[in-house]
Amino acid sequence: MKRILLATDENIRKGAEILKKGGLVAFPTETVYGLGANVFLPQAVARIFEVKRRPHFDPLIVHISHPEMVSRLFREIPPLAEVLMKKFWPGPLTLVLPKKEEVPDIATAGLPTVAVRMPDNPVALKLIEWADTPVAAPSANRFGHLSPTQAEEVAFDLGEGVDLILDGGKTKIGVESTVIMIERERVFLLRPGGLSVEEIEKWVGKVETPPPSDKILSPGTLKKHYAPQIPLYLFEEEIEELLSCELSGVVIVSPFPIVDSRGEIKVLSENRDMKEVASNLFTVLRELEKGPFRAIISLTVEEKGLGKAIMDRLKRASSGYVKIKDGKLVL
Repeated sequence: MKRILLATDENIRKGAEILKKGGLVAFPTETVYGLGANVFLPQAVARIFEVKRRPHFDPLIVHISHPEMVSRLFREIPPLAEVLMKKFWPGPLTLVLPKKEEVPDIATAGLPTVAVRMPDNPVALKLIEWADTPVAAPSANRFGHLSPTQAEEVAFDLGEGVDLILDGGKTKIGVESTVIMIERERVFLLRPGGLSVEEIEKWVGKVETPPPSDKILSPGTLKKHYAPQIPLYLFEEEIEELLSCELSGVVIVSPFPIVDSRGEIKVLSENRDMKEVASNLFTVLRELEKGPFRAIISLTVEEKGLGKAIMDRLKRASSGYVKIKDGKLVL
């Protein structure tokens, strides 16, 4: 069987059967492609960690096809969670709440909580519904690498490790979901993502930063993550200063068009649209890491709305900020 198949109903049903039998299926969501396994089959979930080379202390997000499915995962659902589920599911919001004993510890990294979301993608929803099980699914890439937004990127990263890749085209949002934990009527942001904090706060009030913990409470929160295979640096000063430097072997990633186009520049959104910036971010970085460059320099964006998630990914992917000394780059 071909490993990449168009996401027709017939092929989605093939994927559902693979999940039922303990196999791995990569599938599109509205954020990025996920690598899925039946959450209630610990050996299948273990294969996710093996194929991704993912450390077992990093918990997974479990995907569902309808809100009623959370009854198989959450021990209890507080009122604030019900508000968020009703408003933002399906969508790029993950909720972290106490888990039922039936949820295998391997999926939660031994934590007493489980992360759950309902994706806003018809392929994902059909796959989960027809498999008749919640599906544990981190991003379908090698651990620490750029998340995939197209089926071909999954194949490049994971190859023979996946039983089937469902090709549903390029994902819409391009960065992962926002992860929220609710504890004692308080709402904590564990990871910024495709849904802005500002939008969440309209419905549940203040979203707080969680207290320090020696455990990884959410995926995608390690200091180094989402990184391309060549060094990436950030630049937040005046662009003219950067463009006046010798830029041989360096490519600049800019969220929006630059009037002065000296040097090699890749623009994420010609229309100055932050949604387009997020959608293109990982795709462009994957393209550039294969090019003839020794380094990538990314300009920064304001950390509000979707910009908060974009900067979170860029900071984790980067090797620090560019310095300029005597008119020369210091990388």
